[in-house]
Amino acid sequence: STHPQVNPFPSFISSISDLPKNISKECAKRKIQRYVRKDGKCNVHHGNVRETYRYLTDIFTTLVDLKWRFNLLIFVMVYTVTWLFFGMIWWLIAYMRGDMDHIGDSTWTPCVSNLNGFVSAFLFSIETETTIGYGYRVITDKCPEGIILLLVQSVLGSIVNAFMVGCMFVKISQPKKRAETLVFSTNAVISMRDGKLCLMFRVGDLRNSHIVEASIRAKLIKSKQTKEGEFIPLNQTDINVGYYTGDDRLFLVSPLIISHEINQQSPFWEISKAQLPKEELEIVVILEGMVEVCAWCQARSSYITSEILWGYRFTPVLTLEDGFYEVDYNSFHETYETNTPVHSAKELAEMASRAQLPLTWSVSSKLDQHAELETEEEDKNQEEQNERNDLQVYSRHKTQP
Repeated sequence: STHPQVNPFPSFISSISDLPKNISKECAKRKIQRYVRKDGKCNVHHGNVRETYRYLTDIFTTLVDLKWRFNLLIFVMVYTVTWLFFGMIWWLIAYMRGDMDHIGDSTWTPCVSNLNGFVSAFLFSIETETTIGYGYRVITDKCPEGIILLLVQSVLGSIVNAFMVGCMFVKISQPKKRAETLVFSTNAVISMRDGKLCLMFRVGDLRNSHIVEASIRAKLIKSKQTKEGEFIPLNQTDINVGYYTGDDRLFLVSPLIISHEINQQSPFWEISKAQLPKEELEIVVILEGMVEVCAWCQARSSYITSEILWGYRFTPVLTLEDGFYEVDYNSFHETYETNTPVHSAKELAEMASRAQLPLTWSVSSKLDQHAELETEEEDKNQEEQNERNDLQVYSRHKTQP
């Protein structure tokens, strides 16, 4: 009983004490997986696709969607294979006709002049399909099978050229590259605007060639559970950014602040400043429009809860210079703090209704009381007048003989 107590886990406790104090907080934070990345690419991978033949059915779109390295590899391989294939046929024709045995014989008329092996047949195939025509190797009129092969290779070569050149042209002129100059603010903000709590973000176009018929949409990505108990992962809810008022159709010449009023139809109606960091949600913003080359363009971005700043506004970026307006894109993503209630829009509406109710009740009650007093006074005056009239009548009757 007199022995001192010995700690059986000294090394374990010392190792715990050496850990950073904020490691538990970092572990407690749950990482929100993005549905759409900041650069607009969708963070979704398709797996276990059994009907892969559908990709070959739409082979043109499949080639356009491939990465550049695979696209260039297919481009080179298609031409090389067709040249080799027809070069092999040209060599077989020359071999079967015996042209290889009469090389240098001036009395022999070959199918293709100066074709003395497979390499020269391959070069003649390239000249035929690409219509180069150096004039050294030429087909003669004594070879009907060669004439037919020449027609077939010319037609198929034109088809291959149209397909591959068209594929490369579409790949180069994809409108996705135009979306690189459409920028979104790094953060979204929540603050008061015209006496209403609003969610806002900023969009801008870096080019002088403007987007035609630009429109903006926003979606809330959040899992939900229905009343029947069904769990819907990544449920999509529309966020109204001016659909009914036309504010979602933009004249995007200078950066614009897109505003969403948090009202009873808003999914942020019951979310306060303290509750916002606890929410696992994502706001997907989609900007669409027509570019000047008659191609439809779409740019996307997203905001998670850690990128939504409560009680901030965007710094102005537009200034008036000597005869023109100047946009300072250095301040495009900057925000500043402003006085904003920490309560949700629902709580603010309830507090406003409670503040107005006693005033309305007191005024109406005072009016009712005043009306009752006036009625009582009128009744009392009427009774007094009736009493006077009765006394006068009684006195007249009494004085008569």
